[in-house]
Amino acid sequence: MNPSDRKRRPSGRTTLSDVARAAEVSPITASRALRGERSVAPELVERVKQAAEQLGYVPDPAARALASQRSNQVPVLVPLLSNALFVDVLEAVHRTLLPQGFQALIGVTHYSPEQEEQLLRSYLAHRPAGLLLTGFDRTEAARQLIVGSGVPCVHLMELTRASGVYCVGFSQVDAGHAITQHLVQRGRQRIAFVAAQLDPRTMQRAEGYRRCLREQGVYDARLELLSPQPSSMRLGGELLQDLLSTRPDVDAVFFCNDDLAQGALLAALRLGIDVPNRLAVAGFNDLSGSDQMVPPLTTVRTPRGTIGEASAHMLLGLIRGKVPLQHSLDLGFELVVRGSS
Repeated sequence: MNPSDRKRRPSGRTTLSDVARAAEVSPITASRALRGERSVAPELVERVKQAAEQLGYVPDPAARALASQRSNQVPVLVPLLSNALFVDVLEAVHRTLLPQGFQALIGVTHYSPEQEEQLLRSYLAHRPAGLLLTGFDRTEAARQLIVGSGVPCVHLMELTRASGVYCVGFSQVDAGHAITQHLVQRGRQRIAFVAAQLDPRTMQRAEGYRRCLREQGVYDARLELLSPQPSSMRLGGELLQDLLSTRPDVDAVFFCNDDLAQGALLAALRLGIDVPNRLAVAGFNDLSGSDQMVPPLTTVRTPRGTIGEASAHMLLGLIRGKVPLQHSLDLGFELVVRGSS
């Protein structure tokens, strides 16, 4: 009887033992061969790989985690998949981790610390190799889970100087200050801030806006329009109309995200509002399409892909026991001035 025809487990799943028998090696040798360890002779490696392919063998991540105390999985928790900002981050993380033998698992928190805590409990039960988490807004129970797990963790999109915390991002406050300062320098006096979703990073941009206008002595809290609704182009158009109906003397608007600003530019075009002469418009994140708006949108370009890549590299170092030279890696941002301001 061919070794591959021998009876398998009742579940029908092909096991490492099945592969070892088919290749006529020990299970330990088969395991080492599939992991690419150099101690196994090349001809044995090839034999084991052929047997695994013929039998359709898929390694059991739970068994691997039990044997090694860690799996090859890296949960990446982001607020939304409908936001292109986080899609860019995830693609860069995946491109960086996969060639190193690690699998990114995507978890969506919907901006809810409670949902994030639930996801962390589930993922940590499977002994992940590391964690990539968005920002620092989480429950105290989630913080304790992370610390107690001993799993390497890197935070994305925000920065902190807290000891022992690893992060890659940029200053949301400074970026909010920079785009507002640009509008001030263009001679605008009644600058509004319009935001949706109201997550921590949005509110940090708001703080940058406030700081800038307070420095100029022109801050007016009545020029803030904050909506808890999800950010979208449609909402941006609606918020612009709401703003101008109640604050008609506004001469510039800083939208917390490009989709809102894009919707506002389309609404301004429909309403016959002259941008930028009557009203300057600025966004944030430089999302796809912003350079094609009429007029092209002034915004802040954020290094999403670079953040994803750098955070994955930092995490890989931590997994391998290498402490990074910088616990907090500031990748900065770029003010992109276009026709809307």
